[in-house]
Amino acid sequence: MGTFSRRTLLLGTGAVAGYATARVFGSRAPVLGGTTSLRPATASKTLNDASGLSETPIHKRINIGEDPGKALVTTLRKELKDAAAQGRPVNIGAARHSMGGHAIPRDGHAITFDTQFLEPDTAAQTYRAHAGLRWREVIAQLDPLGFGPKVMQSNHDFGVAATFCVNAHGWPVPHGPMGATVRSLEMVLPDGELVTCSRSQNADLFTHAMGGYGLTGLITRMDVEMAPNRRLVPTYEEMPSAAYADAMIATLSDPTVDMAYGRLNVDRARFFEDALLITYRPDADQDALPPAGTSGFMSKASRHIFRAQLGNERIKRWRWGIETGIGPAIAGGPVTRNTLINEPVVTLDDNDPNRTDILHEYFVAPDRFAEFITACQEVIPASYQSMLNITLRYVAADTESWLTYAPVPRIAAVMLFSQEMTARGEADMARMTRDLIDRVVAIGGSYYLPYRPHATPDQLLRAYPRAPEFVAKKREIDPKGVLRNGFWDRYLEAL
Repeated sequence: MGTFSRRTLLLGTGAVAGYATARVFGSRAPVLGGTTSLRPATASKTLNDASGLSETPIHKRINIGEDPGKALVTTLRKELKDAAAQGRPVNIGAARHSMGGHAIPRDGHAITFDTQFLEPDTAAQTYRAHAGLRWREVIAQLDPLGFGPKVMQSNHDFGVAATFCVNAHGWPVPHGPMGATVRSLEMVLPDGELVTCSRSQNADLFTHAMGGYGLTGLITRMDVEMAPNRRLVPTYEEMPSAAYADAMIATLSDPTVDMAYGRLNVDRARFFEDALLITYRPDADQDALPPAGTSGFMSKASRHIFRAQLGNERIKRWRWGIETGIGPAIAGGPVTRNTLINEPVVTLDDNDPNRTDILHEYFVAPDRFAEFITACQEVIPASYQSMLNITLRYVAADTESWLTYAPVPRIAAVMLFSQEMTARGEADMARMTRDLIDRVVAIGGSYYLPYRPHATPDQLLRAYPRAPEFVAKKREIDPKGVLRNGFWDRYLEAL
């Protein structure tokens, strides 16, 4: 029942909403001239990220799975002290799903958390997530209690604290980014001080860390809101793309809608002309919910169809026909909320050493969505890039984080491209990205920061006007610049 609802006959749609292959330590490194090479994990002290294009030298990598508490804090303080004495940076990462070295400290101490400690409070509908906890563990431990994450990324491989640090959003409605569901957190500041932060205690540190890319402190635990798990039934509505934003906003007036997302047709003959809105409401039957599953065999099988879209417009048209035709008719049965979000990134892995999957994400106000469609139609098909998917979501306003991408309610457009790992492919992707950012910022929108570092510093300032203020606070917290990463090096250090 659950495995057929969204990912099989809809060919991985939801998984792709936040998908990219997790290529990290010692992963494939491109030689940007047309060839690639594979490197074993022990070949050199380097880290990469999901793009496979960000191989970066590091001084050391530390994996921490310690029992949360004094031992963990002691370990973090030692790493901060040692790194500061040597003038080296420190950064914590989980899946390192970013695509521009955002979670990699060049020549520094790269710390990876990986623990399974979770403390639920069903009466308060919150849970305490300790450092390194992945979303798959949150789902596995909350599901038997009848709960699940309130907001999370659309794949379960990532760390809870890491999601907070990029303030990622999901597709439950009518919520904003994940940071809005965090009640409080504990972190070790660059000077070793352990602090508790919330909206009422050290509030400036709390909101600075929310979407702060790990530049504020090393988070050791978080208290996060959870939501009841429910059996949901999907509905599907096809429409012209120009009507999508109004249709999505209209769904928010229905309090029974639990989850919602959209898709656009990427067939070049009708590029972004057609939209599909999928909404989920509670089923009348809420008895005996099955354990949360994953997409399983059928979704993995659909990978072949999804990948066959590369350079094949006929397959793209066929896929859209399935998604809007027989797919909803056959795959419209109920599924639990936890099963919908319990998906690994590897499901749709490309397994091609010559190409890499690259995500873009843009945020526009609903009343500017038609202009966004026009901009994409004028920029993307003229590029050399192969677009495989776009997922649309609603994001409520985030007025808390310093680097907010949604200061007002916005439609989020998550795009997946397959890029050739060559100098030509990289240069063309950079050009297309900058063109899209210019067009989006011109209509009052923004772009998501964790992806390829192709935006210019000026574009970042136009999309994130509080960036200089963020940097000034960062320097106040961390005058020695101990917490640094690729994002800081590329964009913020010069501000």
